[in-house]
Amino acid sequence: MRESIVRGRSLALRSAAVVGMTMVLGGCAWFSSEKPRNVPAALTEFAPSLAARTSWTASTGGQAGLGFQPVVVGNAVYAADADGNVGKFDLASGREVWKTSVKTKLAAGVGSDGNITAVATTRGEVIALDDSGAIKWRSQATSEITIPPVVGGGMVVVRSGDYRVQAFEIEGGKRRWSVQRPGPALALRSVAELLVSGGYVFTGLPGGKVIAISLENGAVRWEGTVAVPRGTSELERVADVVGAPVISGRELCAVTYQGRIGCFDVGSGNSTWARDFSGVSGVAADVRFAFAPNDQSVVFGFAIDSGANVWKQDALQHRKLSGPVSIGRAVALGDYQGYVHFLGREDGRLLARVATDGSPIVTRPLAIPQGVVAQTSRGTLTLIGVGE
Repeated sequence: MRESIVRGRSLALRSAAVVGMTMVLGGCAWFSSEKPRNVPAALTEFAPSLAARTSWTASTGGQAGLGFQPVVVGNAVYAADADGNVGKFDLASGREVWKTSVKTKLAAGVGSDGNITAVATTRGEVIALDDSGAIKWRSQATSEITIPPVVGGGMVVVRSGDYRVQAFEIEGGKRRWSVQRPGPALALRSVAELLVSGGYVFTGLPGGKVIAISLENGAVRWEGTVAVPRGTSELERVADVVGAPVISGRELCAVTYQGRIGCFDVGSGNSTWARDFSGVSGVAADVRFAFAPNDQSVVFGFAIDSGANVWKQDALQHRKLSGPVSIGRAVALGDYQGYVHFLGREDGRLLARVATDGSPIVTRPLAIPQGVVAQTSRGTLTLIGVGE
């Protein structure tokens, strides 16, 4: 699985015991004739019914993976990698416009509004670059940042490992506001994102919560519950929101690990619907449907107004699917072998499949008018053109 468990200092010894036990139990398969569990589904042949092909590839130059998500703004793609490389690429051709090394390891990136590009270091430092790739400022967050920053409303916003959402002024990097929520003893280190829309930043939190915060002053507009942690052990009670909340019309949808998937009224935070579900990579939505792979990489389509299950696709089971993105009549997801799969939004059937560099795609592809942009764990950027 792509996610790992992180916890506070007081539980560090117990964490080591859990990890050790997992290794011992997992090792039994080496000496057993039993078939391994969770074998990824083999890819099957099918007649493609969607035109999808690679338009260009580019590279940041280093390893990416969890915490690294490209951003498309205007005619440019911005991306970063764990080795400290940050780059801007031409959207039409993939040509490198500029690339900068910030000379330190990065934990997350990238956020950009086309003028300022932001990344986060493994030491919790936020670094902002101008549109020439020059470092403009550095500011310190309260702890490590493991999800990409977002840039909007004159702010660079991050969420740190102590469950604190912090906003830094775009010009000088001064911290404008900070909002913290108490965190559970156990949390997932998983694919997660912040969402900026309509003057607010939305984020999911450990413990099954979604929160809407004013970009201007940090005032909390609303806080909703996607799922309530259940179970007797700390591990059973992990119910973190994974991926990014997504907005379609008046609906904001989110999904949790071993909890629920559901949608809220984006203005009030009132729940529209929710149903039991366990995801690890996020949800996508359009005007009619919400889409999400579960923790076994079985993909589901739900009616966005009621939560009714419309379809299920299990042909990609256990392929460690990324978060989905809606693109025209399709839903696109990456997998652990670097394939991007396109499913029909109406019925979930396989429409097309495109290979990248063979390394895992753990963050969701980005939908653009030309198709989708995906970043692999090797740092390869691929634009896949999508037609009819």
